[in-house]
Amino acid sequence: ADLQIVVAFRMLPEIVWNMPRLGTFNLHASLLPQYRGAAPINWAVINGDTETGITTFFLKHEIDTGEIIQQVRVPIADTDNVEIVHDKLMHLGGELVLETVDAILDGSVKPVPQEDLIRQETALRPAPKIFKETCRIDWNKGVKRVYDFIRGLSPYPAAWTELCVGDGTRQVLKIYEAEKVFASHEMNVGDIRTDMKTYFQIAVNDGFINVLTLQLAGKKRMNVADFLRGYRTSDNNKVE
Repeated sequence: ADLQIVVAFRMLPEIVWNMPRLGTFNLHASLLPQYRGAAPINWAVINGDTETGITTFFLKHEIDTGEIIQQVRVPIADTDNVEIVHDKLMHLGGELVLETVDAILDGSVKPVPQEDLIRQETALRPAPKIFKETCRIDWNKGVKRVYDFIRGLSPYPAAWTELCVGDGTRQVLKIYEAEKVFASHEMNVGDIRTDMKTYFQIAVNDGFINVLTLQLAGKKRMNVADFLRGYRTSDNNKVE
């Protein structure tokens, strides 16, 4: 082969990616050098970024550190979750791969070392692999941070918490969709506020997370109205 293309693949041995005379390039779902790692889309949304993008770059030994060929910037709306951002990048990524191939073949490529871009950044944000414990919600982080965390893991693998009921039992509760409610209140972090019909809100220090779509362990994913039909509340109910 004259050229190899790698998309969403694990690390290749150097003997493989060094074989083609024109090299091997990768499509990565971030604006490198930011978000090097396995989960760049998740972490960009979790961190509340308003912009991300895609990058094609030549492979080298250290993961996601090769010379940049081309980039496309993409806005992240405040209501976007990972699935929405992923689909935006997926369609643009196919186009960018084709453009990159053409540019390499016609010799117009001028690769940029990532070290040159790192000097322009204030700090690099990593994008490590996400595990189950990574997805647990920290209710002490406030409305904006918790909201971004939920959409940054929706629909997969999904942010979760533990629902603690009055009799001492605990159940895993996944949250897929929510809204921000900034408000002053005197409730404890993690306390639940609900009318048992239309809303299910969880207190944080600067307001509430208004849960819209959720899934209790052993149940199917559902909207909050359906969930509340089978939910039993008491003064002791909360999430942790």
